[in-house]
This record gives sequence, C-alpha cells and structure tokens, in this order.
Amino acid sequence: MRKALVACVLAVAVASVPWPGGVAQAAGSWTWPVVGPVIHGFEPPASPFGAGHRGIDIAVPIGTPVAAAEAGTVTFAGTVAGHLFVTVDHGGGLVSTYSWVSEVLVAKNDVVANGETIALSGTGHPGVLPEHLHFGVKLNGAYVDPLDYLSPGTVVDLIRLAPLTEG
Repeated sequence: MRKALVACVLAVAVASVPWPGGVAQAAGSWTWPVVGPVIHGFEPPASPFGAGHRGIDIAVPIGTPVAAAEAGTVTFAGTVAGHLFVTVDHGGGLVSTYSWVSEVLVAKNDVVANGETIALSGTGHPGVLPEHLHFGVKLNGAYVDPLDYLSPGTVVDLIRLAPLTEG
C-alpha cells in the first residue's frame, strides 16, 4: 500500500511540475542556465527597436547559480542602468545573455566552460513576479528564440525526492 501511495504521489508531482521548456521542445544541445519553468516565452520584435520579448524568463529563486549555456568568452559582465548582466560569445555569431542577475561571478574576457557558474540569479525583469532569469540568444546581432538552442530537459532534472517518515 505504501509503495502504491508513493508512486501515485510521485506521478502527480511530476505531472504538475512545469517542464523547463514549457510546451515547446528545444532541438539544441546547450545546457539550461537554470532549471525551472519558462514563465514568458520569446516574442520577436517586428523591427530591431520594436516591442517584443527578446528571450525567455525561467522562474527560479533569487541566488540560484546561473550556468553558461555553452562554452565561450565573456564579452560583458557588469552593470547597465543599475542592473547586472552577463554576455558570453560562443563563436559563429552566437551570443547568450543573462539578465537582471544578483551577482556576477566572471569578468570580461574570461573563458567559460559549458555549465560553469557565471552568476547568481536576481529578481528578473523589474516589477515582474515570480523571480526569474531572463535568458537571451543572439545570432549575428539579432535576437532568436533560446529554445532553439537549449537541449530538451529530462524529467530527472525536475524530480526532488523527499524522505518518507513513519507515521
């Protein structure tokens, strides 16, 4: 009976946890910078300076380690308008951006490995809840959908087991 209850609870928990890529499945091989639900997807602007959402927002608590999605060289690590940002150049015209972080752990010109911690997550877009990491990707200077570059996650990334207590 106890095993059946645990299996049932685990199945419900897994079914109710949002997949890191939302409904879309990524076709790429990059590492997710953080693991959490995508709460706002990519919305390409109609023009280079038009309205849109130039990345994805991944919900995570403030202070979550942020990993470099792919190996590269840090081209920017610092403050813009009072907020912290990191940019990594991966070569071939590809650049990733990590926005509104709470702490930067790399410096300009640092070479980073795929999955290396480069920052700690912050609040995300000012005034938007829940807290999140804004993750963007540019190809030859134009923002593209990050989900095209991120690997499809596995359910193993989302399962958190808790010990059973006798009772």
